[in-house]
Amino acid sequence: MTAVTMRTTAGAGRRTAGTGQLAGTWTLLRLALRRDRIILPVWVVVLGGSFSSVGQSISSLYDTAGQRAELAASMNGNSSVQAMYGPVFGDSVGGLVSWRMIAFGSALAAVMSLVVVVRHTREEEETGRQEMLSSAVVGRRAPLTAALLAALVADAALALMIVAGMAGSGAGGAGAVALALAVAGVGALFACTAAIAAQFTESARLAKGLTAAVIGAAFVLKAAGDSATDDGSSVLTWLSPLGWAENVRPYATERWWVLLVIAGAVAVQCAVAYALAGRRDVGMSFLATRPGPARGRLSTASGLAVRLQRGALLGWTASFAVVGFVFGGLTGGAADLVGDNEKTREIFERMGGQSGLTDAFLASMVSVLGTVAALYIVSSVLRLHGEESAGRAEPVLAGGVGRIGWAAGHLLIAFGGAALIMTVGGLGLAAGYGHELPAVLGASLVQLPAVWLLGGVTVLLYGALPKAAAAGWGLVGLCLALGWIGPALDLPQPVMDVSPFTHLPRLPGAAGMEWGPVVLLTAGAVVLVAGGLAALRRRDMLS
Repeated sequence: MTAVTMRTTAGAGRRTAGTGQLAGTWTLLRLALRRDRIILPVWVVVLGGSFSSVGQSISSLYDTAGQRAELAASMNGNSSVQAMYGPVFGDSVGGLVSWRMIAFGSALAAVMSLVVVVRHTREEEETGRQEMLSSAVVGRRAPLTAALLAALVADAALALMIVAGMAGSGAGGAGAVALALAVAGVGALFACTAAIAAQFTESARLAKGLTAAVIGAAFVLKAAGDSATDDGSSVLTWLSPLGWAENVRPYATERWWVLLVIAGAVAVQCAVAYALAGRRDVGMSFLATRPGPARGRLSTASGLAVRLQRGALLGWTASFAVVGFVFGGLTGGAADLVGDNEKTREIFERMGGQSGLTDAFLASMVSVLGTVAALYIVSSVLRLHGEESAGRAEPVLAGGVGRIGWAAGHLLIAFGGAALIMTVGGLGLAAGYGHELPAVLGASLVQLPAVWLLGGVTVLLYGALPKAAAAGWGLVGLCLALGWIGPALDLPQPVMDVSPFTHLPRLPGAAGMEWGPVVLLTAGAVVLVAGGLAALRRRDMLS
């Protein structure tokens, strides 16, 4: 009788352990959604709304079937454009929106998903909060499950937003559903990729970097494949999840079976992530960070900052070189891309000035590089917040290093790094275009005061209101939306003036260099940084 009882108890224990692996999942999911109650709706609304905005813009610019067919033919005849956006499979409004948005929309959905998953898995372990939560009734795989479900909720909301937006722009139906599922499916796929990366690294920053590198590699594979073929049939395209989304072909005899490929990849990666999560302890990783001696340049606060941020800076620099070269290659065919459509010409001229379409196109590309560089400077400044909240700043400050000296090293990398990547981006743009090196490089450097101003706002927020420092991302997102979508929507000038990039001279091609806005924006950045450092000296450390 005792043996039977022992066997029964052991079996019950195994069943409890099996079901207990997910204990607390719904509580953690509610906590994750509550913590992201602001940033996720912003992601969903801005990204989902951009599909509708592009649809309305295309409807107004190309209001006849003949114009849209001519546009589709010209795009499919330009390998550089195909590398960026892919081939055009349909010349309806919905088909052109899909061509214009599916690759970039899928990539942005992937970024949203990776941020959510890493934030609620590796970042929780890195800060020690997960260990505290695990002391309660929380299963071993509950945090991973909650993070993946939070990403899935965001991707599902994005899909619904895309369907509603496309229907509102007059391009609903099965094509809208296929487009939404393709974008959301890629987002879910990279959520699982981020979950795997979180098992291998001890740092949330590294987990994000690895997943972002995979997204970048996927885009490069898709671009290489699309530049070689006109129908998305290249092997390189099919090696990329972004290529899978493209080959769903919304609004052009949809290939629903490609969605099964995406779903299968999601299932495989999810299984791998769960298997890895069950084989390590909380806070540990499969690729442990190697400690090293603090000697030489690493023995100083500035040297430590360089060590911590050099990988990100090198990655951004390489990316700007490649993107600048691609943009430069497109410049020579700017007139062919626009054709005789006066409305499209007006959009480029609003983005880049009034002196010639080629100069306007160059100026608009430089402006894009500038707004993207703002993402780098905000990320680099917020490294201060990450070091402080994780408790790694206190051991440094406990020595003979003051707060200003500690922060100065990171800010030097942030602001100096922004100058470096804009210089490299300008050189790449000039190399791709093959002309006007001094003018294009100067135009790139003119973007720096606006980039530095946004970095200064982030420094001020971090120093005075550290819990609100992440609002710097929202400000950059607003500038991105105004710069990329505002001209197409013909927004009023007072709205466009919210972005500091609007006040910069449009080079090359402007009547002359205007030093007033450049000096004022630079002075504003200096004042904001000084205010942030002064506030940092007076407040308590987060830990």
